[in-house]
Amino acid sequence: MSFRTLPGLILATALAGPLGVSGACAQPDAPLVVAPQNPASVERLPAKLVRLASLLGRDGDVRIVAFGSSSTAGAGASSPAMAYPALLERDLEERLQIGASSRRSITVINRGKGGDTSEAMARRLERDVLGERPDLVVWQTGSNDPLAGVPLERFVELTRAGILAIRATGADVVLMDQQWCSKLSGVGGAERYGEALHTLAAELGVPVIRRRALMQSWVSHGLMTPAQMIGPDGLHMTDAGYRQLAKAAAAQILVGAGLIQPSLARN
Repeated sequence: MSFRTLPGLILATALAGPLGVSGACAQPDAPLVVAPQNPASVERLPAKLVRLASLLGRDGDVRIVAFGSSSTAGAGASSPAMAYPALLERDLEERLQIGASSRRSITVINRGKGGDTSEAMARRLERDVLGERPDLVVWQTGSNDPLAGVPLERFVELTRAGILAIRATGADVVLMDQQWCSKLSGVGGAERYGEALHTLAAELGVPVIRRRALMQSWVSHGLMTPAQMIGPDGLHMTDAGYRQLAKAAAAQILVGAGLIQPSLARN
């Protein structure tokens, strides 16, 4: 069996039918913590994102795929440049001091598609994510499934299979949970999808960008109001919300790569 075949087999098994299914509060926006220009020269912290940590320890390119639904695509943003993946790329470049003359680069590829459930994302994982040969995948999921009535067990099954398929290529994975918004709050049982995501992440050792807790914390600390974070549709983030999210995501990623202390990320 070729190395490239394994992710497809994992996903095909999940899409074909049921598998055995098993099943925090964040602080406000992370400060601008600049990682060292030569990370290989300093003592590293323990890294959960092993591939990313290795790549950031030397010159070269890092490819990140932002995978998800409309929150990744940038619904509610004033332009594609204000979607969180584009802002994440710029924030990581700034934190890692990557400029035009640098021998390293960070590329964040936006593979968000509005309305996607775990079923739809599973069908396009091979083409839109694995086909990009990423070093890291930031996977935002769990918002549309309760809205569309996807069974919780199916959501967990497909998310597990997707994580395993991504890891089989050697790439790292970071998950992003639901947004905090009125539309999801009005759907009975929606929070169970977020809880299941965290349970699965703990089981598989996958870091999570805790978007829901972050958003609640931004409000409680007076950084912004719910209306400043979420647009009139009650679901999608605004430019200001995406900007805060990108900063928090960048900090979480650098924590996972062992470049900054978790306490500095406030995440």
